[in-house]
Amino acid sequence: MKNKNYYAILMAGGVGSRFWPASTQANPKQFQDILGSGKSLIQTTFGRLSKLIPQENIYILTNKNYTHLVKEQLPQVKDEQIVPEPAMRNTAPSILLGALKIREKNKDALILVAPSDHWIDDNLDFSENVEAGFKAVVEDDKLITLGISPHFPNTGYGYIKYNPEETTKLAPVEDFIEKPNFKKAEEFLKSGNYLWNAGIFIWSAAFIINSFEKYLPEMYRLFEKGDKIWNTPEEEAFLEKNYGLADNISIDYGIMEKSDKVFVIPVDFKWNDLGTWGSLERELPQDEQENTVINSRLLPLDSTGNIISTQSGKVVVLDGVNNYIIVETDEVLLLLPKDKEQSIKELREKVQERFGNNLG
Repeated sequence: MKNKNYYAILMAGGVGSRFWPASTQANPKQFQDILGSGKSLIQTTFGRLSKLIPQENIYILTNKNYTHLVKEQLPQVKDEQIVPEPAMRNTAPSILLGALKIREKNKDALILVAPSDHWIDDNLDFSENVEAGFKAVVEDDKLITLGISPHFPNTGYGYIKYNPEETTKLAPVEDFIEKPNFKKAEEFLKSGNYLWNAGIFIWSAAFIINSFEKYLPEMYRLFEKGDKIWNTPEEEAFLEKNYGLADNISIDYGIMEKSDKVFVIPVDFKWNDLGTWGSLERELPQDEQENTVINSRLLPLDSTGNIISTQSGKVVVLDGVNNYIIVETDEVLLLLPKDKEQSIKELREKVQERFGNNLG
């Protein structure tokens, strides 16, 4: 029997611009089967969460333009579980909105916040760590995050500093560090007291709302005006008028870096935010020439280390092409050296400026 006080906020409003041109504003990566598993990332994540949390307690926070995609891919979800955001904002406003709606339903609610587009290898280990987090926030007011044991000096993730000698299961967070350069990332890996920041959080509805009142009072007061209309027909009009007025700020910067009640659970399961083509390459098999092939049939002639993705399963012939990202969609063909992957967001913007926003 699943605990009726367990809830989840599934974050599904991002564009995934670093995964362009496969991920676009019209069809972002959380709604795509980018791993070739037969399910989209949001379907896989919903299935993972529903092993521990009652399905009816999982709320999907997404941009209003993606509501139809959520309904198509998660037909088991009721309309009241889909929370359409009328404006693009960062994670803090989304999480406050979700927490207020959930607290109105259940004042004793415990909430897991999770991105909809990450890959996790061990669902059982994930559930066990979430369960441990839920038990911890029942006992005391805490803001808990899951920290991934780093496997290599990744420069694309934020890091969490903690003291591994204090406990093996729950430790106070000493600091949050933005994405480091390679030298710093190497130092973090060697030190043994840094974890990757996965953006997965656990807390009680009551305490996270109190934390907003303390650390982001203007945002709290803005949303507090809607206290009488959460989960009613009047909610949509209220959000249309007020949601876009909220500061565009992340939960990390707005709350987690300020609170003295932040703890981390170090975890060992394999995790990947699937934020870039390079991160996808690490989770998929490669051919004998170390090419990663997605939805394609590849004939590589003296061509190694490429990432090839097409939408139609077409034959791709490469001769003398090495270490390239090659992505074909209905309207865009991208050919980019892998060492220039960090420029994808900028390229997307340039394409939008020249050819129109519908291409990004």
